[in-house]
Amino acid sequence: MTAPATPSLLAECELTAAQFARITAVLHEHAGIRMREGKEGLVRARLTKRLRKLGLNDFSAYLDFVEREPGRKEFAEMIDALTTNKTSFLREVSHFDFLRDAVFPQLPGPVRIWSAGCSSGEEPYTLAMLCNEAFADIAKRDVRILATDLSHRVLAQAKAGVYPAENMGDVPAPWLQKYWSRKQDAGGRPVFEAEKNLRRLVNFAKLNLMERWPMQGPFDAILCRNVMIYFDKATQQQLVERYWQLLRPGGHLFVGHSESLTGLAHKFRYVQPAVYVK
Repeated sequence: MTAPATPSLLAECELTAAQFARITAVLHEHAGIRMREGKEGLVRARLTKRLRKLGLNDFSAYLDFVEREPGRKEFAEMIDALTTNKTSFLREVSHFDFLRDAVFPQLPGPVRIWSAGCSSGEEPYTLAMLCNEAFADIAKRDVRILATDLSHRVLAQAKAGVYPAENMGDVPAPWLQKYWSRKQDAGGRPVFEAEKNLRRLVNFAKLNLMERWPMQGPFDAILCRNVMIYFDKATQQQLVERYWQLLRPGGHLFVGHSESLTGLAHKFRYVQPAVYVK
């Protein structure tokens, strides 16, 4: 058994070139994430916290643990540590305006939307608010939003549907009143909890985009925003092809404004920045 790590040992623990290469290989093989050279300092700083928590003395022991652990829970923790789960309500608002004005009016029947890489849930809950506002017959309408992520931790936050008051600044006041309940957390701080009229539209599920996708579609819209920046071109190519297959004809793919499909072979038609149609 590995001896518990001490602060002094951790302070002296170095990330060797071989260990960094092994970490990047594991990330790419199992999650499609490409960690480039020059990120060694970031990797060492962020994973040292995981070593300390697990009582491991070096990065080789940590990688051994990650690769043999049943359920791959620590692998998800490693992903969390090495990626940025930055999100917010109504982030890149032009996408939601486009959905409201151009997409939703063309959907007379069931509505199917996939938030791929939903992080802590702000995106799918924004979609749920938008749907409630857009469809007058929402109570009778067949509207479903699938929200997936690789991380157990952020999915737990998303499912809880509770956010600090300071996170709600971009939510219009009428929406805040209609779709959220103001409460206090255990420390007495103000928080907002999603109402049933949002929760009933969203289904959260764990999904590794590199593995088999159990859903069959077709989707009217897929939002994969600020996710593909972590992938190399070959992985992006594969994802875009798979998204194409799951979209209905006329369905839309949304990527982040810092992303595009430029340089990829695809069948989508460009609509506007970061928006493509099948």
